[in-house]
Amino acid sequence: MADPIVIQPDQQSILMDHFFYFFLRLRKGQIRKDVEAINARYPQESVEQRARRLIVAQTPLSFLGGVLMSLPVLVPGLGQALKILGVAGGASVVTRMHLYLIMEIALLFGKDIDDQARVPEMVAVVLASGLGAGTPFFVQALGMNPLWALPVGGLTYASVAKLIGESAIRYYSGDRADAMAPVTV
Repeated sequence: MADPIVIQPDQQSILMDHFFYFFLRLRKGQIRKDVEAINARYPQESVEQRARRLIVAQTPLSFLGGVLMSLPVLVPGLGQALKILGVAGGASVVTRMHLYLIMEIALLFGKDIDDQARVPEMVAVVLASGLGAGTPFFVQALGMNPLWALPVGGLTYASVAKLIGESAIRYYSGDRADAMAPVTV
């Protein structure tokens, strides 16, 4: 007789794991390796200092992602199709980077990244990252020169990375009441 399946109520469902793995390519093993590496490289630093190192590393990548995602607005005619493809592809890459950031910070603070409690946090990151995807459309709707979409897109995503990272530090460090306070970017 086979052993019964024991379901841990606090663990993420297989459905959630598969969703984040297949649709957003979230690799928890890679997150664990990255956190082990930063812990080994900077053992003398506090958890907050190591978390801020992750934010500092993430911010320019998010800026670059926002700029690259905005490039299709510069191609007349073909730009509309490229915008749609670029927004979908670029947004998923930047969203994944932001998911890695929040999961790495959670792990640094000793949180279980397989816990069901991480799911709403990851959904919040997906929503926050999705706001940046509309930057090229926002610039166009305002009638601005399309070139402005590049720095605005970059700055939007860099700001989102900083906001996510700093909020995660406050939240996971136990200051949950202050985690909703505005973050200076």
